[in-house]
Amino acid sequence: MGSYLNPGSERFRTGLRSQIYVDKTLLISQVNRCVRTEQKFLCVSRPRRFGKSMAADMLSAYYGCGEDTSVLFNHLKIASAESYREHLNKYDVIKINMQMFLSMTDGVDDMLNTLQRRVLADLRRAYPEYAEDDRLVWAMNDIFAATKRPFIILIDEWDCLFREYAHNAEAQKKYLDFLRVWLKDQDYLALAYMTGILPIKKYGTHSALNMFTEYSMTNPRELAQYFGFTSDEVRTLCDAYGMSFEEAKAWYDGYELITQDRNHAVAHSIYSPKSVVDSMLSHTYDTYWNQTETYEALKVYIQMNMDGLKDAVVRMLAGGSVQIDISGFSNDMTTFHCADDVLALLVHLGYLTYNRETASVSIPNREVSAVYVTSIKRMEGWGEVMRSVEASRRLLQSLWDLDADAVAKGIDQAHEEISILQYNDENSLSCTINLAFYFAKEYYTIIRELPTGKGFADICLIPRRLHADKPAVVIELKKDKDAQGAIDQIKQKHYVKALEDYRGNLLLAGINYGKDKKHTCVIEEMVV
Repeated sequence: MGSYLNPGSERFRTGLRSQIYVDKTLLISQVNRCVRTEQKFLCVSRPRRFGKSMAADMLSAYYGCGEDTSVLFNHLKIASAESYREHLNKYDVIKINMQMFLSMTDGVDDMLNTLQRRVLADLRRAYPEYAEDDRLVWAMNDIFAATKRPFIILIDEWDCLFREYAHNAEAQKKYLDFLRVWLKDQDYLALAYMTGILPIKKYGTHSALNMFTEYSMTNPRELAQYFGFTSDEVRTLCDAYGMSFEEAKAWYDGYELITQDRNHAVAHSIYSPKSVVDSMLSHTYDTYWNQTETYEALKVYIQMNMDGLKDAVVRMLAGGSVQIDISGFSNDMTTFHCADDVLALLVHLGYLTYNRETASVSIPNREVSAVYVTSIKRMEGWGEVMRSVEASRRLLQSLWDLDADAVAKGIDQAHEEISILQYNDENSLSCTINLAFYFAKEYYTIIRELPTGKGFADICLIPRRLHADKPAVVIELKKDKDAQGAIDQIKQKHYVKALEDYRGNLLLAGINYGKDKKHTCVIEEMVV
């Protein structure tokens, strides 16, 4: 075994020995379908700490012919797959971590020369009689001609150069051209599997790597369930560690990955693996994924001066979604023609989730929402947003205290502060209320337009079990009407039936925005 040629299974064994290991080996059966076919080029992009490297380590241990790894896989899910034995330890695997080469060399030329030299050294140790050529492609061709054993090439952090050399188009193109020559139309290649954060960079109307099939956060295809932890996997971990699944869902769920079956769309609810593992091991719900990168990373993008970007962020911070067009995104971190391009990048970075059915983006969960708040605190021109967020703690307490005047005054202040939230459509009042009650995420599952007996309650706050001492809240919103009328509508339409499984205190809040440009509020308490 070498450093890059058939590097062995030690990294995968490390994962297996860890306190928490979630079996994702059925990914192998999906990849097996592509080996030695026209579909043998896969580029899988996910946010940082979403298991990219672990998946590459698993594939390396499975495919590599340097050792018999059946003892590792025989008790895992892949062992039941029809293709399991067909591909196990049958290939020469070359596994590259591009980030390592980039960080230990000086410029793209040095990086590519070093990479080829190091891989050639491994090939010559394994095949001294065949790997005589000084050029990597020719050496691999000669080895394959003699052994008839094809290569599987696994490239981790494939896109790191686009992040490190974000403004160097020449370096980027040179790198892509190298990958194209190394991978495209080569008989020695059985599979090329690349993983990174960004999809493949677009140059004009085509890509230098147009033979790859993209599996990304905007179109995960059939690999969606392998992009993170699924609800079933998280529920199992919560049961094992005595943690609340409901709380884990509020903190770490929310990545909506939608795949298309033959007949219908299938939605996969994906959790951040890093955060779930850390919360289980520490028995504490906190912000873990955020700690792997500075807040500056998000701040750079959301403070860009692009029409509609600030409005979009505020609406999503308030719990809403924003429709975008992702088709113009260039798959890099510097080319932005409009706000949609910035939002598309944030999807790939994990700061937003994209719903393919509605073509809309939203903030996935409480953990990521906290990153936005922390970033906004450090930005000029966002003071009014932070004042509304910080005031939401007091506003929620006023609601619990049944202080209707204080609630109305607090919402007035939020509306005045956030001047972009003008009431010019049916969602704007709801957006203001949601932002005003931002702190409610601490205790509640917040549902907008909750389906009810005879209509919709505009907002419903349902306390999570760990916060069962808090009352549930049903809020009905009106404009140019009457706050008491909103309360009456809640009762007449039997809105509380939507909470038929809830037992405890319930607050009904009617909020109206009148022609005098002021909000009024009526709050009633009941027990269900």
